[in-house]
Amino acid sequence: MARVIAVCISQKKGVVKHPVPYIDVKCHHGIVGDAHAGDWHRQISLLADESVDTMRAMGLTLEPGAFAENILTRGIELKILPIGTRLRVGPALLEVTQIGKECHSDCAIKQTTGKCVMPTEGIFAVVVEEGRIRSGDEITIEEAAK
Repeated sequence: MARVIAVCISQKKGVVKHPVPYIDVKCHHGIVGDAHAGDWHRQISLLADESVDTMRAMGLTLEPGAFAENILTRGIELKILPIGTRLRVGPALLEVTQIGKECHSDCAIKQTTGKCVMPTEGIFAVVVEEGRIRSGDEITIEEAAK
């Protein structure tokens, strides 16, 4: 069963996100209180903890939010989900809008290891149905948008 491992925010762009007890997600906005909120296609970022494990195997100690992800997951292979996939995350419904991203500068992790998983394995989504998401919430795949 897929689950939320952690939810993270930052008040400023370009910094590591920090775990919080919950996030409130709103349509046409994203996460209340997060620097990346807004009416655009990358309202929420998700990353699989299994992807982070590949970096931990290099000897790094990585906490939730280290890759600037809003939602850290376990038990779902995010990077293979097609755009348009809808994910029920706790009470909220998210729709995948982008797989990976272009990094405009090398983060501290990439400088140390030569690799960063967020550009190739992270995904982005918009809020379709609002709700409060917490660590431990179940994640299920719903039908793709039509």
